[in-house]
Parts: sequence; structure tokens; C-alpha cells
Amino acid sequence: MAQTFDVVVIGGGPGGYVAAIRAAQLGLKTACVDDWKTPDGRPALGGTCTNIGCIPSKALLQSSENFEQAGHGFAEHGVRVKGLELDLSQMLKRKDQVVKSSNDGVAYLFKKNKVAFFHGRGSFVKAGTEGCEIAVSGETLSARNVIIATGSSPRALPGAPFDEKLILSNDGALVIPEALPVFLGAADEQIAKEAWKIFTKQGLKIELGVKITGVKAKKDVTVEYTDAGGKLQSAIFDRLIVSIGRIANTEGLNAEGVGLKLERGFIAVDENCRTNLPNVWAVGDVVRGPMLAHKAEEEGVAVAERIAGQRPHVDFNTIPWVIYTTPEIAWVGKTEQQLKAEGIEYRAGTFPFMANARARALGDTSGLVKFLADAKSDAVLGVHIIGPFASELIAEAVVAMEFRASSEDIGMICHAHPSLSEALKDAALAVDKRALNI
Repeated sequence: MAQTFDVVVIGGGPGGYVAAIRAAQLGLKTACVDDWKTPDGRPALGGTCTNIGCIPSKALLQSSENFEQAGHGFAEHGVRVKGLELDLSQMLKRKDQVVKSSNDGVAYLFKKNKVAFFHGRGSFVKAGTEGCEIAVSGETLSARNVIIATGSSPRALPGAPFDEKLILSNDGALVIPEALPVFLGAADEQIAKEAWKIFTKQGLKIELGVKITGVKAKKDVTVEYTDAGGKLQSAIFDRLIVSIGRIANTEGLNAEGVGLKLERGFIAVDENCRTNLPNVWAVGDVVRGPMLAHKAEEEGVAVAERIAGQRPHVDFNTIPWVIYTTPEIAWVGKTEQQLKAEGIEYRAGTFPFMANARARALGDTSGLVKFLADAKSDAVLGVHIIGPFASELIAEAVVAMEFRASSEDIGMICHAHPSLSEALKDAALAVDKRALNI
């Protein structure tokens, strides 16, 4: 006999588990279905983000930055390190511990909020006005509402399938098209130029506008390509990481069998994340919009609240973007090139971290903060940061835009001294040519 629920969520990543928790908080009998597992077969809640994406990559990033600082940055501070060694096995062990802690955290939250969990791949048996039936691991779940949150998978180069040894996927990457003619095309042009300057100084070689014509993987990887000038080139690498975008995970849902509409591989939804099927919703990477974990979370919460009869709203224009390079890059709102294309009159203000006292004390003065504000109302239209802790600093800009603040509002708010946040204050003041520290 089928178990009956008010809500069944298919997918246990950020969009799915947050949707399930919120639905349960609202008094709805909720279940979550997810098939992710550890190498030894145990359930591993959290999806791509927790298991092979956002969380483990940031754990390794922190470890590698610590190693780089110990080898190159500490001496400037009078801290001398002798006999520095890299213990890669310990670094990977710590990464695994961070992932497990996150897995266990989601499981704890499910237990706390009385969310039933079913380990396996969920598939539609039927869907209609009277409800849906979902098959999972030999059981059938009956649901009044279904939220699909099955995420995405990395896109492979044609003719070069991932073997995860020489040709590697990058499950933490955002969606970007292949062979870009410009560098960091989604970012503000001034920020992208600053990033190019910093990254090339670090030793990165960046080629744009290339067309891959062949990949051969043996002991190493040979990549044949046509460069931007049309000249045939060949290069040999130890490893090839492919990051040309992601595709929606709809395999196994039986979408065709129940008539679930897809568009270009994504589940088709309206502005409220409703699919074409009654009481079937979809959120996160499997639908339109930016493939960001926090976007999925906001959509998951909103859908749970809509099911409960509430009227939430998700503003896509105030969803922050972060690139976890060194230095970090983060932004929210419009870029300068977007404002120009849309014919919006604006004023810009910038402030370099080189002129920020806290950045100098940190020994990390690369980058800048940029404010874009409406020329007439002074409303903040976009904020762009490249520099230390940009991923944390961008939150102030998100709040500012959500509350329709002006650049003057931010410039007049007292910021702690010395702090990196003062760079936002000065950049906001710079919109009116009033920056105090440059």
C-alpha cells in the first residue's frame, strides 16, 4: 500500500532538502527522495553541492590557500616556516570530513523536522489532478504535491567523455558556453579586466575564442584546437578539466510517460515554478535561471510556501554571484554593459582595496569595489567586487538592493574601522565623487 504525503520532494540537494524542511515546518507531511550515496553505499544527502561541488571544493580551496600563504605570504608578516610539506592525503581526508559533516547535518534536520527520507531514484508512476504516485526502491509514494529538485550534471566535450582520471568534470562549475570570445563574460567588464590582469600575473595562460577539434587521452592529454585567429594548435597537459556548462538531470523521472513538459532539456515552469502538470513543481538547476545553490534554496522555500497557501516572491535581480578564485569575484544586479545596452542612465563609483587599511593589514590589496547607481534616483543598480572576502562583502549590497537603497544611503552608513567593508562605503561615496580615502 502506498504511503501518502502532502509533499514529496525528488532530490536532496540545496533546493530539495530546503524545500522539504520548509514544507514540514509549515505543517505539511513531507518526504524527500534522493539516490546520492557514498562510495561504500550509504545515503549522502546534500546533492552535488555537498558531495562533489560547492562544499568539498571550498574545503580544498581553503587548504590550498593556507599552503600558499605558509609558503609565500607568511614571511612578509615575520612568520618564517621551515620544512614546509604538503600532506595531500590529510588535505583530502579533511575535505571528506567536511562533506560528511554536511551530509549528517541534512539528515539531522530531516529528523528534527520529521521529514521522511527514501533512498533511491524517484520516478513518476502517474500524475494528475487527483495527485501523483512516485516509485522509489520498490515502494510507491502517493503525493498531493511533488517538487522536482533533481539538479544538473556536467556537460562533456563531444568525443571526450569524462574518465575522471585524465579528462575531468568540474561539478562545482557554473553554466558557461564553450569557447568564449571574452573573459568572464557574465561579469562587469571592468571587473573582468582587473581579473585578467591579476590572473595572468599569477601565471595563468588564458586563450579565448578557441574551437576544440580533438582530444586524445593516454598517459597525458593532447588537445587539438583552432585558436581565435583560425590557426590549428596542439598542446599536451597532465589533466584536462572540462567546464563548458551543465545539463539538467531529468533522466529516470519518466517525464515523457506522464507528459511533463521539457524545454531545451530543462523542465518548463512558469514564474512561480509550476510545471504543466497539476500540483507538480520544479526548482533549482533543473529549471530556467542561474545554476546557483542559493537560487535553488530560495525557489525551494518559495514553492513550499506557495503549496501552503502563502505568496512569496523571489527577485532574480538580487541573487548574488560568486566566483571563488583568488582573489574572489562577486556581484549582484546589473553590469555596466547591461545598463548601456538597456539605455539606462547611471553613475559609477569605484574604490581600490589598495587604499583600504584593513586590506593593507591583511597583505591582500588586489582588486576593487564598484557601485552602479541610477543617474536620477541614485538607486543602487549593481555592485561588483573583486578582492579579499568578496563573497562575504556582497551580502551588504544584496540587502541594499532589496531595500531599494541609494548609493548615498550606503555611503552615509557608519562602517567599522578598519574593515574591508569600508571599501563599499568609499565606492558608494565615489558615485558622487565623495570618496574619503582616495
